[in-house]
This record gives sequence, C-alpha cells and structure tokens, in this order.
Amino acid sequence: MPEKQELLWELYKKLPEELKEAIFSEKTALAVWDICEKNEVEETDVVAKYVGQVLMGLLLPEDFAGVLEKELELKKEAAGRMAQEINRLIFYPVKECLTAFRQGEQIATPGPAAIEEQEKEEEKTAYEKRRDSYREPIE
Repeated sequence: MPEKQELLWELYKKLPEELKEAIFSEKTALAVWDICEKNEVEETDVVAKYVGQVLMGLLLPEDFAGVLEKELELKKEAAGRMAQEINRLIFYPVKECLTAFRQGEQIATPGPAAIEEQEKEEEKTAYEKRRDSYREPIE
C-alpha cells in the first residue's frame, strides 16, 4: 500500500465514529451523486474525494467551493451552489463533531452497546406514552 494511503488509513482510525459513518454512508454517497447530477457534473468521484477530505479534517469546509471550482473547472457560482448544498446535507449534520476533531478534542462517541441501550430506553418510553391512563391497574 502506498505511503499516502497508509497515512490516510491511520487518520481514519483516529476519527470519531460519527465522521467514519458519514464518510462511508449511503446517505452521503447519494447526496453527492444527486448534487452532481443536478449541477451536470460528471466527476462525482472527484467531488466525493474532496467531501471525504473535509470529513477527515484534511480540507476546511470554507475552502471546499474553491477546490471544486479549480479541480472541476467550474464557474464560481456553480461551485458555490454545489458547495452550499453539500455543506447543508453532509457537513452541517456533523459540524460539531468535525470542528471538535479538527481542534484536537476527544469526542465521546457512543459504542454499539450504548446505542442499543438508548434505543431500548426510547422504546420503553414510547410504550409508556401509549399506555391507557384511564384504566386502573389490576393487582
């Protein structure tokens, strides 16, 4: 494996779970594809590459439009539109996590067990809300 790829994988391993999920999520891929299609850009792989770089903290979200403009040879307005939509759909939902990661803060991301426990608690709460409050308990 080339040295650059090894460095990227090492950086990826240090990412919080939220950012790892955003990088490889179907939602992110579909958003990139839709935005490229809407703006008649065929180089979805290039756009996805730079989206990944932002999510890994290698490229600032503020610089994203300029990179699209330069790399894809887009007009400034088109690059700005694409960047704005990508920011809204992909970067904004993980903004807090991404900012904290770039600043070197440790982010407590819940593991699978904690997520499962939280889901069970939410189900229990939802069940309790559905209970009929007019019925008396049978003892």
